[in-house]
Order: sequence, then C-alpha cells, then structure tokens
Amino acid sequence: MKNLIALILIVLWASGYTQEVSKKDQKEKRKVEKALEIEKLINSRIFVFKASRALPQGMPSIDLTTNPNGVIFKSDTIESYMPFFGRAYHADLNGEGGIKFKGTSKEFRIETTKRGYGYEINVKVLVPRESYQLNLFVSPGGSATLTISSNDRSSISYFGEVVQLEEPKIK
Repeated sequence: MKNLIALILIVLWASGYTQEVSKKDQKEKRKVEKALEIEKLINSRIFVFKASRALPQGMPSIDLTTNPNGVIFKSDTIESYMPFFGRAYHADLNGEGGIKFKGTSKEFRIETTKRGYGYEINVKVLVPRESYQLNLFVSPGGSATLTISSNDRSSISYFGEVVQLEEPKIK
C-alpha cells in the first residue's frame, strides 16, 4: 500500500513538473516572438509610439492612459500629437498646446543598444519655425521611452510602448 501511494505521488509530481516546464517554454516562446515582431517593426521604420506616462522635468509623472496620444514614425515623415507639461520658452499663439507637428525627418538613425538589448532611434524633425530631436529607446518586449527636445520648450520624456501602425478602415 505504501509503495502504491509513493508511486502515485511520483506520477503526480512528474506530471506537474512537465506542465511547469511547458508553461515556461510557452512563455519563452511568446517572448521571442514579441522580440522578432518588434525587430520587424523597427526595421520597417513604420510604427507608432503610444505613451502611458509623461515624465516632465521637475514635476511628478502624469498618467496618460485616458489621453489619446502618439508619435507616428515613418522613414520620411514624423507626426506627433503628444501632450506637453513643462516650460515653454516661446509660446505659439494658435492655442492648440501640446507637441503637435507633422514634418519631414532630417535624420532617422536606428542603432542596437550597446548590450544588444533593444534599440536606440534618433530622429531630427524640421517644421516651420522649430526643430525637434526625438530619442526613442525600445526594449525587445516593445516597451519604450521617448524624449522630445525642442528649441522652444524644455525637454520631456514619455514612457509607453511601440505598436504597429494600423491602416485606416475603409467603410
């Protein structure tokens, strides 16, 4: 009887161990697939950065989950509709606020980080009367930090993720 109970316990333990290993393998497989998806997005030079938090200089972080925002990266055009919190050295009188522009990219440089863990993307955008420097750091999992510097405002950072640009739906 003791041998039968011991045998049952060993079988149950072994089946639990194989399930644990397979869950671990599935998690690792999803992680690799996500890294390949992000690599493909970055190399295509067509993707969107969506922010979940703003990190203004000298201020606490601000939740942006209910605020529609983003920066659309295309190899030749960059479009931004990001909120801005910070100091403006020159106020534009159009009343829109935020960092909103659509311009051509003067530079679009993509590098793998020193340790090979993610990507560093540097883009310089020229728009009438202003220029922007965008520095985007993307992890293999898709989380990203974007810093926007301008000649008319203090720099600001955003934390969020890189996602695929969705094509407009035609009705």
